[in-house]
Amino acid sequence: MPAVSGLNIYPIKSCAGIALNEARLLETGLEYDRNWMVVDRDGLMLTQRSHGRLALIRVALDEGNGDLIVAAPGMPELRTPLAVTALGRPALIETRVWRDAMSAFDTGPQTEAWFSTFLGVPARLVRFDPAVRRVVDPLWTGDIEAITQFADGFPLLVIGEASLADLNRRLTGKGAPSIPMNRFRPNLVFTGIDAYHEDYVESLTVWTADGTAQLHLVKPCARCPMPSIDQDSGAPDPQWPNEPLDTMSAYRGNARLDGALTFGQNAIVSSGFGARLALGQQIDAELRFED
Repeated sequence: MPAVSGLNIYPIKSCAGIALNEARLLETGLEYDRNWMVVDRDGLMLTQRSHGRLALIRVALDEGNGDLIVAAPGMPELRTPLAVTALGRPALIETRVWRDAMSAFDTGPQTEAWFSTFLGVPARLVRFDPAVRRVVDPLWTGDIEAITQFADGFPLLVIGEASLADLNRRLTGKGAPSIPMNRFRPNLVFTGIDAYHEDYVESLTVWTADGTAQLHLVKPCARCPMPSIDQDSGAPDPQWPNEPLDTMSAYRGNARLDGALTFGQNAIVSSGFGARLALGQQIDAELRFED
């Protein structure tokens, strides 16, 4: 029986993730996932695509004190409130994630100084405004209206362990090092399904402690160069700077996305808002039947 084998959140977009034993599922994805984002002086997002050092920024949840803890090499610990209401009267700034423009809350001068110092460029940390309803592209969701926060485009990213195992066999077969799952930054990882089987799954039903939650897998995840960035160093492997994309180029081109390399599936939450997902929970997979 397929089961949940990994749950990850990335509270600050493009910074390090947190592996969890359980997580609350919301309409926007896992609680606290991509609730914050680093932006430049014009409010445009900064990601590992251009600033690999973001991978070195580690975060932790201190729910007892209501803080997000931020840390990085050579930097003092930084704290910012988990709750939007605890920010007081924050300034609203205009920001953008790809084509989606929205207002967001500036978390203040202390976080601005911290991120600017570490990244070496003017940078601010913004918090998603819960009053904003950022609707996912209906081209992929059909009749289901889904929302997300600062994720690239969808509430969740889902990958099967067998898919990474197959990719790593191909990498080591050519002499390249294997890579960990964090290169692909999934939210939900599962075991018990064959490699790339998620490409053909329409929905996943997760059996939670208080019922079920249903996820619809709606779009293959097209891959930019970010999977080439070692999440421990913030830079590509000097010997293999274009991996795993070079290896993926031989077999992961996707006709649905004009030949783009894909790995994993973007998903939306169709039921089970408020459910607690946990490691080991069983999953039912329903296949998608194409016309």
